[in-house]
Amino acid sequence: MHKSPTPAPSTLRELRESGHRYRTVKAEIRENLLARLRAGENRFPGIVGFDDTVLPHLERALIAGHDLVLLGERGQGKTRLIRTITGLLDEWSPVVEGCEINDHPYAPVCVRCRRLAAAHGDDLPVAWKHREDRYGEKLATPDTSVGDLIGDVDPIKIAEGRTLGDPETVHYGLVPRTNRGVFSVNELPDLAERIQVALLNVLEERDIQVRGYNLRLPLDILLIASANPEDYTNRGRIITPLKDRFGAEIRTHYPRTVEDELVLIRQEADLGALGADLPDHLVEVIARFTRLVRESTAVDSRSGVSARFSIAAAETAAASAVRRAALTGEERPVTRVCDLPGVVHTLRGKVEFEVSEEGREIDVLAHLLRRATAETFRASLGGADLAPLLDRFGEGAQVESGELVAAHELLRRIGRVEGLSKIMARLGMGEGDESPGHAAAALEFTLEGLYLMRRLSKDETDGGTVYRT
Repeated sequence: MHKSPTPAPSTLRELRESGHRYRTVKAEIRENLLARLRAGENRFPGIVGFDDTVLPHLERALIAGHDLVLLGERGQGKTRLIRTITGLLDEWSPVVEGCEINDHPYAPVCVRCRRLAAAHGDDLPVAWKHREDRYGEKLATPDTSVGDLIGDVDPIKIAEGRTLGDPETVHYGLVPRTNRGVFSVNELPDLAERIQVALLNVLEERDIQVRGYNLRLPLDILLIASANPEDYTNRGRIITPLKDRFGAEIRTHYPRTVEDELVLIRQEADLGALGADLPDHLVEVIARFTRLVRESTAVDSRSGVSARFSIAAAETAAASAVRRAALTGEERPVTRVCDLPGVVHTLRGKVEFEVSEEGREIDVLAHLLRRATAETFRASLGGADLAPLLDRFGEGAQVESGELVAAHELLRRIGRVEGLSKIMARLGMGEGDESPGHAAAALEFTLEGLYLMRRLSKDETDGGTVYRT
């Protein structure tokens, strides 16, 4: 993202003369959010499928100035959503130069900055912090310590002669260092209880405790946590007083429509770096496949199936096309149906299965992939006139395809097919998609669909796949 130039004021006097107004983080976010709402601008760029469900609740919580918890299974975009909230901060914010906890020049709170303010007056040096640097994040683990999040006494400073009660002997943790910003704790229930108590103090008193003595630092922070609903609601995983301090609990979800799933895959999959084209009908197969896996009774619904599953599936399928192009000399790799089965093997570890399905994971995923392909075929080519392609399969005729069969070779084996342009058009292939790779992708998908509709037979061989009547 392009950054505007750093603001000019470099002292407290210049900052006041510029007309800068001090606001708390929550007031800053509230005002900027309301301004975007009035202007009809996108408040949370890159967030897909939450417009009518999650985002209205989030906006209400931010306007109310609440610390909040996002509850949802893995891979629902909780962390991604939290990170977009920093876009509601002012682009540049003034801080006392050199301050570890980002004190505002108008209202310094740490001992060092108050001393500097008293010594320099209006000449207090001012630096500027970009909103990207006002975000802190910690993935909660059982071994996370109070020192990691809040801070600890620095033994080197003690050795230099300072007393144990001196606030300047503290080495600040992640939370104070994100003062005047947004701090996120991912998987909150995984924090040990004593760490949760430390966070409770931050939320309740807005100060911190280190090694038995209080540092009266009125921290200015928007605290956001994420958690799996099952862990968050189970008694014993999170202390009740901490849960009570969050002003809002917001449930997230997986994309609720195939269309949202398609947008998410296209947005997040890094296909440009691979240099392979992934036709729309195959993106739809992957989207439907992901949804079927989530709905399957063989899969542990409490764990969920991450959006990263579909993203990785798209990238893996495209990588298969790139591999084929390198081995066969194709100039323009285009992903085909034959590139999808490899996804089953590489992504098996991303899915948590029920205990009763142990040993059947590959079979379950392969079956769901076939179902997704059939659903996509019916949605895109159902009712299409495919007689010219079926006519190619006379008595004893067959077509052999496979992962390592180049597009031009597959087209040669199939021969000329009347109405190919209509098939490609129904699959969303428009101008610029007339390459042999796209034609082969359309025909192979049609052959696979005809097999799944039981209008063709198919044999799996060591060399690939043979379609016949």
